[in-house]
Amino acid sequence: MTGIDYAAIGLLVGLELHAQLDTERKLFCPCLTLLRRDRPDFTFVRRLRATQSELGEYDPAALFEMRRGMTFVYEGYKDTTCLVELDEEPPHSLNEEALDAALTVALMLHATPVDEVQVMRKIVIDGSNTSGFQRTSLIATGGYVDVDGKRVPIQTVCLEEDAARKIGGSRFTVVYRLDRMGIPLVEIATAPVINSPREAGRVAEALGHIIMATGKAKTELGAIRQDINLSIRGGSPTEIKGIQRLGLLPKVVRNEVRRQIKLLEMSNELARRGVDEGFEAPIKDVSDVFGGTRCKVIKRALEGGGRALAVRLRGFAGLLGLELAPGYRFGTELAERAVFWSGVGGIFHTDEMPSAGISEREVAELRRRMDAGEMDAVVIVADDPERATDALRAVVDRCREAVRGVPADTRMADDAGVTHYMRPRPGAARIYPETDIPPVRVTPERVGETRARLPELPSERVRRLVSEFGINERLARGLLFSPYEGLFEEIAKTTKVSPLVIAVALTETIQSLRREGARVENITHSQVRELFRLIDGGVTAKEAIPAVLRWLAEHPGATALAAVERLGFKAISMDELESIVGKAIADNVKLVRDRGLRAVGPIIGIVMRKVRGKVDGRLVRETVERKIGEVIGNPSAR
Repeated sequence: MTGIDYAAIGLLVGLELHAQLDTERKLFCPCLTLLRRDRPDFTFVRRLRATQSELGEYDPAALFEMRRGMTFVYEGYKDTTCLVELDEEPPHSLNEEALDAALTVALMLHATPVDEVQVMRKIVIDGSNTSGFQRTSLIATGGYVDVDGKRVPIQTVCLEEDAARKIGGSRFTVVYRLDRMGIPLVEIATAPVINSPREAGRVAEALGHIIMATGKAKTELGAIRQDINLSIRGGSPTEIKGIQRLGLLPKVVRNEVRRQIKLLEMSNELARRGVDEGFEAPIKDVSDVFGGTRCKVIKRALEGGGRALAVRLRGFAGLLGLELAPGYRFGTELAERAVFWSGVGGIFHTDEMPSAGISEREVAELRRRMDAGEMDAVVIVADDPERATDALRAVVDRCREAVRGVPADTRMADDAGVTHYMRPRPGAARIYPETDIPPVRVTPERVGETRARLPELPSERVRRLVSEFGINERLARGLLFSPYEGLFEEIAKTTKVSPLVIAVALTETIQSLRREGARVENITHSQVRELFRLIDGGVTAKEAIPAVLRWLAEHPGATALAAVERLGFKAISMDELESIVGKAIADNVKLVRDRGLRAVGPIIGIVMRKVRGKVDGRLVRETVERKIGEVIGNPSAR
């Protein structure tokens, strides 16, 4: 599907940007804000359940997670996890450093701070918070950001604690690591006024630049995450969670729009076929149909004491195989609902049969047993009877929603930009006051002091970087969204290395290494600082930068000098260079005689193969040109 007119379909997008703050301690305890990779110091196990709000209501998303019956395994470290993360001790007072950072972001977005910060509890029982809720606070409202001549309203700026990070699990178990839980997050929510995928990307980029400009944002992958709230005319609001890569955001919007357009077309087709949402959907045991099946999944389930259950979907023939997004069909969406609501391994349906060992004879007998006509589809689940029944009920519920159009889901995006079912949309019953933390007054004096310390706006910084350091605007913008922007200025001011060389290394070179799979997040500021001091001191050459950075990415904690020595990039002396150049010319004297100064390029290539990373390329060129000039100016060499 190409050439979508986003204005015609009434696309509305709102963004929620979450950025980790680089503070000394977590939001409600003294633990360090570090992500660890070594073996955890301890583990423990919990199960969570939903609770009623003050009005006696249950949040639908919380009920959903509770019914899944998951067990959660938590891993912790002594320096990043305490009794607060374990939910065995009340939270400490709000981190004032994090509050100041959030106020800075709010004022840079022209928002109005609240008079008093009240911490709230937001119910989350997917296991990512040991307590079953996340703490969040409203900091400011009513701001804006200008992007490409359009003013995008900012509805809220909030300060909240990050959740635990999921690192693994199995069918009914999830493993979380608690080092991330409690790290301060600033959350910025825009109004739903964004009207195209490109504009969504540009707004997210602008917000990211503002957060990075504070100097208080963490920069590793996953430290900034975007959520999308999206709707089109005739559809329903859809929330898409946790997009970590800015460049993926426009693609996610495009694919989700396509999915919703296809769902609306499906709804119209079902109406044309006379299907309403009250259609009968009988569930029957069809295990005997597959008594001698070659389908390994069904055979394994039956031999393990399970049953094969099936449901008829009146009027759905051909629609389960409909592609909603690249590589994603309506049958995939049904399978996701079945898996999430019951824990089964998956489903089979007649739009893709015969396949996976299911024969034509079995399909024919299945359709007969289910009284399925030519326009009907049949879905099968082979598992424990109770789970299989729950799975098929989830399939039927999703098909009833398909009659109405687009359901209001919470979804997540994969690396291809395609969204997948995550849980129902949360309701209003999920937030209530935190009683363990007193409110914090935000005085006019505090706001005034914060306003007086505001950093440059991104547009101002780009103009200054171009003017002060002579780099182009593209590199200046690249630095803004780089974790090394402040480091660039420091190195450019304290060394004689060309600012252009520094800027290219910290943007284009780092990005290239990341695309090639290097773990550039391992490269620290101190390592980068040391590398450019080595270049400035003549210990190595700028040509060594890519290889040294790659080596540092693969050897966390090593020094830049160790990388230079290990890779053999220590600078050679001028005498050694002249000797290498002289030999290259002597070995190719006929080329030099025939081509004169036009032999400079080929000779440089020969020399650079031996000295790359050990001497500045400019010096190589100067030496080759001088040596060739001496040769062609010497009659005895002709």
